[in-house]
Amino acid sequence: MSARYLKKVLKEEEQQDRQPESDHEEEEDDHPQLNGKAKVNPFDLLNDDADADDQEDEPESVDEPLSVVPEPKPGADAVSTSSQKTKKKKKKKGKEGSSSNSAAPKVKKSGDEVVEEFYAHAHERQAEMRASDGVVKNSYKKCVPFILQVDPKYLNADNEMRRIFGSKVVKSFEKNQQSGSSRMARGGRRGVVHRKSFLVTPLDHWPRWDGAMNMVLLHSPNGYYDYRYTYSSAYRHAQSAFESAKAIHDLNAIANVLLHYPYHLDSLLTMAEYFKFVGEHQMSADAISKCLYALECAWNPMFTPFKGDCQVKYSYDENKPLFVALFTHMKSMDRRGCHRSALEVCKFLLSLDTDDPMGAMFCIDYFAVRAEEYAWLERFSEEYKSDNTLWLFPNFSYSLAVCRLYLEKAESSKDSATETTKATSTDLMKQALMLHPTVLKKLVAKVPLKERVWTDILKNAFFQADEVGIPSLDHLINIYVESNHIIWRLPELQKLLRDAVQLVIETLRQNSSEKNDWACVRKEAFSSDKNEYSHLLVSDFSYTLPAAPPENLQHFMANARMGDVMHNEQDLVNPPAPRDVANRNPLAVLFESVLPWVHYGVEIEEENQQNGHGPGNED
Repeated sequence: MSARYLKKVLKEEEQQDRQPESDHEEEEDDHPQLNGKAKVNPFDLLNDDADADDQEDEPESVDEPLSVVPEPKPGADAVSTSSQKTKKKKKKKGKEGSSSNSAAPKVKKSGDEVVEEFYAHAHERQAEMRASDGVVKNSYKKCVPFILQVDPKYLNADNEMRRIFGSKVVKSFEKNQQSGSSRMARGGRRGVVHRKSFLVTPLDHWPRWDGAMNMVLLHSPNGYYDYRYTYSSAYRHAQSAFESAKAIHDLNAIANVLLHYPYHLDSLLTMAEYFKFVGEHQMSADAISKCLYALECAWNPMFTPFKGDCQVKYSYDENKPLFVALFTHMKSMDRRGCHRSALEVCKFLLSLDTDDPMGAMFCIDYFAVRAEEYAWLERFSEEYKSDNTLWLFPNFSYSLAVCRLYLEKAESSKDSATETTKATSTDLMKQALMLHPTVLKKLVAKVPLKERVWTDILKNAFFQADEVGIPSLDHLINIYVESNHIIWRLPELQKLLRDAVQLVIETLRQNSSEKNDWACVRKEAFSSDKNEYSHLLVSDFSYTLPAAPPENLQHFMANARMGDVMHNEQDLVNPPAPRDVANRNPLAVLFESVLPWVHYGVEIEEENQQNGHGPGNED
């Protein structure tokens, strides 16, 4: 059923509901005229064509037979007609009363709301039909898409900002932001109607999506549906121009690409990274939002990302901008205080690729704790299937103890006498310290914890080591301390950590062999001699705002004289050729050598160093 036909049916129902009331009004106004002629509304003639079209489109609707009423005559005939009119009025009133009583509990919805509900229901039905196909195997039932199911109403950070600060504050901020960008709205872009987006809220001054990308279904292994982005020829042309500008580190050329292709993904990501380093964080967030808007507009109609059964593999180069944009957007929302939205984006990012190329597994616990989703994190650690048990990872071993602490407080406040078989928060924290003792020393230095009791605790031999000696585990511990150290500034968490440390010291004093047992558990869980997570940078999990002075951003800039070279694409892809220094002024060559984009070849530099003319060689 199309939306046009559905709206037509809804319109007919509304007209039928208004039919008794309109007939009643017409009967009251249809009194006999002195000259025997009825009143005619000239504007009704404009709707004759539309009514004729509706009658042709709807042959099944049969109108009531029209009866020709003769002109009333003075005398007794007029009295009889008036009595008939009063009887009809009584019948109409009775019908209106019965219909109003029967329709009182029902709430009428607008046509747009019904259409949205219709499409949402159809979308769910498509997912159910696909899950019931013969392609789905038993392994799909063992997977856990439901724990990663995303709630769309918490996905947009603007909605969470309205819940935190109120709609009036957010509206005033949006008005100031739109007035500040009014110059960008000029040039025929004002009043552009954008598509509805779940991830971001498109701004009014954004251009219309150019449709340069699309998403296609590849195959459906084990019940998961793999998708990949495809790009048009115009987008590939913009990509070649971007690669050319990137080869010479020319930011102005990248901005020129965005001028002609405003939704080029790599250019938007590059500009967002640049704005972040120069301190323009709002402009960086806008570039990421525009990138996500373009990626969402290209989604396949059968793509149901919030169900957890659709994947977009990172191994395809065409899909990588989606992961980078989502990860950057997730960190931006956390800095704004929208922790619940950041958690939903992290769940979405983890569900897109089970290999977890961006390391969403090592920050999802942080977002769950900040969003106070303690029960969900416990369910996630129990239901999510991974290569390793989740509690063995340092971030989950400590975060689960934190969640259990707050859940215990919530249960005690409700005065519930229900007995739980789960371990207490102190036992979980003791287990985390026995498994990953090096976390304590790094937390004391990073938080920092300056009380004297922590200095005395670190004198114990069990907590003095800086590293475990397992590359993968040491790297994950650094990531955890960098991303989660801020939550350990709370006094109740410091008390929990201090009590658990005292229990660990007392246990090792009574039985020192437990230290060796936990060391065997670590080696068995992380048996590789190489760092399996070297692709994850510790700085990517830092939520501090990076900044760099302009003189340290030379890799973003290039010589303005190279703008003439951009007309030749072959010269742009290849680096500039070494410059010849023969028969040139030595003083000019000296000043020119200071420029970062000028080089004279390896042979000339080696000769200068051998002859004592290189840098650092003085007579």
